[in-house]
This record gives sequence, structure tokens and C-alpha cells, in this order.
Amino acid sequence: MNASIVIMGVAGCGKSHIGSALAAAEGWRLIEGDDFHSETSHQKMSQGIALTDADREGWLAQLGHLLAQSPAPVVLTCSALKRQYREQLRAASPGLRFVFLQITREESLARVAARASTHFFPTALVDNQFATLESPVNEPNTLALDATLSVEQLQRQISAWLRQGVCA
Repeated sequence: MNASIVIMGVAGCGKSHIGSALAAAEGWRLIEGDDFHSETSHQKMSQGIALTDADREGWLAQLGHLLAQSPAPVVLTCSALKRQYREQLRAASPGLRFVFLQITREESLARVAARASTHFFPTALVDNQFATLESPVNEPNTLALDATLSVEQLQRQISAWLRQGVCA
């Protein structure tokens, strides 16, 4: 059990920024989940076509494999919107923890629009993210945080939680 952590939530919640800050603070490797989507999935999303469970199947299997093969804890950024996705990752990495970055639809839309020139994910898919989301609040080993806090505040809160050990 290496007790890695997944930074999760809908598009625009700050997974990459928080994941990067946390990995640097903890001295852990960062696995950017978006880097492992297939070219087909990237194209679909770029065109405003939502991914299906079938589209995500191989992606989640690959992320689970990376978690399972890591000899030390890692920070994984991954939307992990459905409980079945989180369970698949948990099965690959016993003790896996999740940080759910909570954000409103309006804030998500604003953030996704602001990064439109540098990111493949369009605002047209934000509503689908919220429709797909099955909240992980009250799941074991899960911390929910307000994604509108600063990167520094979020990183400090997550690091403090990690030092408390695995929460039930």
C-alpha cells in the first residue's frame, strides 16, 4: 500500500495546478491524467463530444496500472467523476486517497473559458461534467475542498491531511 492520492473534480477545478503544487511540496511524482487520454478521446473532447464509459475504460486501466506499479506515492490528476471510476482506481492501488475539488458550474465555465486558447477541453462539455459527477463526499479516504481557495491554501490543507494518515 503506497497511499497515493488522486486530485479529482470537474473541468476547471484546478486539478493540474493543485496536483503540481502538492507533488512539489511532498516530493512525489506527478501523473497528469489528461496526458494518458487516447488521441481519439482528445479529438472527441476538442470537438465538444463527451466521453462515454467505454472511452474512459482503457484510460482508467492505464492510470490504475501506473498507480499499481509505482514504488512510491504519486499524485494523480484525474476527473474520476463516477464512483465506479474511483473504485477501479482504488482496486489498483489499495489505500488510495482522493481530494475532491468542489466548484460551481459558473466558476467552472469561467475557468474553462479563460484557458480556451491553451487547453483542449471546451466550455461546451462543462454541463456534461456536472451531469456525470457522482459526488465522492462521505466516501472513505476522501477530502472535499473549496476549489476557489488559493493553490497555496489548498496544498497546505492537503499536506496537513496527508500527515494525519489515512482517514476513514
